[in-house]
Amino acid sequence: MKTKFIGLLLVLLSSLGYAQQDAQYTQYMYNTTVVNPAYAGTRETLNVFALYRTQWVGLDGAPQTANFSVTSPIAKNLGLGVSVVSDKIGPSEENNLAVDFSYIINVSENYKLSFGVKGSANLLNVDFTKLNIYNPGDPRYQNNIDNKFSPNLGVGLYLYSDKAYLGFSAPYILESNHYDKSANNTATTFMATERIHYYAIAGYVFDLSPSLQFKPSVLTKLVQGAPLQVDLSGNFLINQKFTLGLAYRWDAAFSALVGFQASDSWFIGYSYDMDSTKLNNYNSGSHEFFLRYELFTKKNRILSPRFF
Repeated sequence: MKTKFIGLLLVLLSSLGYAQQDAQYTQYMYNTTVVNPAYAGTRETLNVFALYRTQWVGLDGAPQTANFSVTSPIAKNLGLGVSVVSDKIGPSEENNLAVDFSYIINVSENYKLSFGVKGSANLLNVDFTKLNIYNPGDPRYQNNIDNKFSPNLGVGLYLYSDKAYLGFSAPYILESNHYDKSANNTATTFMATERIHYYAIAGYVFDLSPSLQFKPSVLTKLVQGAPLQVDLSGNFLINQKFTLGLAYRWDAAFSALVGFQASDSWFIGYSYDMDSTKLNNYNSGSHEFFLRYELFTKKNRILSPRFF
């Protein structure tokens, strides 16, 4: 237990500083609106998505993330998305509600370009009684933080065809202070600042045979004060039903991904992460589950599902 507590302490210290603060996903390729609002409506169907991620299993206070989103085209060239994200780590819990709008134009015979904007509202709760505080008289820990509200805006671009995509985004461009002064707290400093996270995503689908497709993809995340994060993945789609893949988060973790297209509308997926750092000594990996439902009409029904 002592070693687990020491590991958690290191995690919390890094997350309260200038490290990457947005929720982390292994299967970002199915959950794109979270990082890029321009993705909303690009699948041309009503898309309902639910995901749950439990990170660093066995480590007390480790991150847990739940995500629910609905996206759909709402008019010609317009897309709309609504998402809710609940992210817990240690004594803190953040709940985020976001609305995404996109405008899509044709740039060639095969490619479309989507412009996206995101508006979001964030509520932060921190229960300092869950911590073992070295100095109980420290004024920063005398009062819990209850439903601290902070609004935000985001932007994104998403270029895509039936075979490829490329996106750039900053889903939260307003910087805000976290864990700063609360009611009856005279502290004048803050423990963390929400920095702007810049994302770039790309992927391409290779047709290896009529029943086998291969899609390599990459996500990069850049934020001030933290190393560049690069996620590399490769997924095979077999008979338009089964998805198998591997992923690597640079200097962080290896992942295995599986998915099953249960019907035209239902798709279920799972991934497992194993840390490649010393943190692996304090946990038994990370699990991520998701379920996607798409409502097709006669007009937009397709013979085979798009691979992103």
